[in-house]
Amino acid sequence: MADESDRPPTDDPALSRLSAALAGLPKNRLPPVERWNPDSCGSIDIRIGADGTWHHNGTPIRREKLVRLFSTILRREPDGSTVLVTPAEKLTIAVDDAAFAAVEMAVEGEAEARSIAFRTNVDDLVRVDSEHPLRFEDGDDGFRPYVHVRRDLWARLTRPLAYALAELAEERAVEDGTVLGIAAGGDFHVIGPAPHE
Repeated sequence: MADESDRPPTDDPALSRLSAALAGLPKNRLPPVERWNPDSCGSIDIRIGADGTWHHNGTPIRREKLVRLFSTILRREPDGSTVLVTPAEKLTIAVDDAAFAAVEMAVEGEAEARSIAFRTNVDDLVRVDSEHPLRFEDGDDGFRPYVHVRRDLWARLTRPLAYALAELAEERAVEDGTVLGIAAGGDFHVIGPAPHE
């Protein structure tokens, strides 16, 4: 029997169907959403805010267990949309920025041997490497770093983590000049041209 935190936040039938579909999935393992190809059932009024908060009908979903459960069936479509998908249905949701927020960071080592790991707001653990690279964007609010989590879904680092990550940046000479970037997981993740270029 599902506990209170597994129940949908409202009487929305789409959420009820998603919850029921998830009930039989194995715990602690991501479902194979890349193999599921149901017809689209339209959209559902779920939005992931820029800070990683999930909203349903304009109200934050406070049941963390439910959010974590739904996060396991997120998929990015070829057209750039984000969907919740089960073997039986596919529902488009809105995402303000990234699907996840990186809320904790651990750093060990230096330069090429440096290891950086993140924990997301839905408890994914991600170590920066070739499959989980860093990427950087400039926005109205400045420097925005992201880490790849899975299935073309990214986590935006919270502002404190962005500042902590920026402290690790270094300049490197490349063919076309000098770039600023961060060494981690055996790669050099380029932020952009060095400030004096």
